[in-house]
Amino acid sequence: MKTNSINTSKSASKNDAGFTFLFGKRNYIFIAIGLALIGLGFLLMTGHDANTKPDGTWDANYWNEDIYSFRRIRLAPFLVITGFVVEVYAILINPNKEK
Repeated sequence: MKTNSINTSKSASKNDAGFTFLFGKRNYIFIAIGLALIGLGFLLMTGHDANTKPDGTWDANYWNEDIYSFRRIRLAPFLVITGFVVEVYAILINPNKEK
C-alpha cells in the first residue's frame, strides 16, 4: 500500500519566504489616482438640490437651471469615466517588468 508523504524539506520553506504582493507600488499609486478621480467626479455631480433657491431655502415650486450646468453634465461624468480607465490601467500594469 502506497502512502503520500508530505515534503517538508527546507526548499519548500524558501518558496514561502519569496512572497510578493500581486501589485507593486506603481499599481497602488495609479489605483489611488483613479479612486480620487472617481470620487471627485461624483462630488462634482452633487450640489444644491434643484429646488433650492439662491438664498438657500427649499421650495418645491422653484426650478434651478444650474442642474444642467457644464460641471454636472460634462465635466463630472468625464472625470468618473477617466477614473475607471485609470483603474483598468492600474490593474494591467506589470509590477515585475524590468526597469
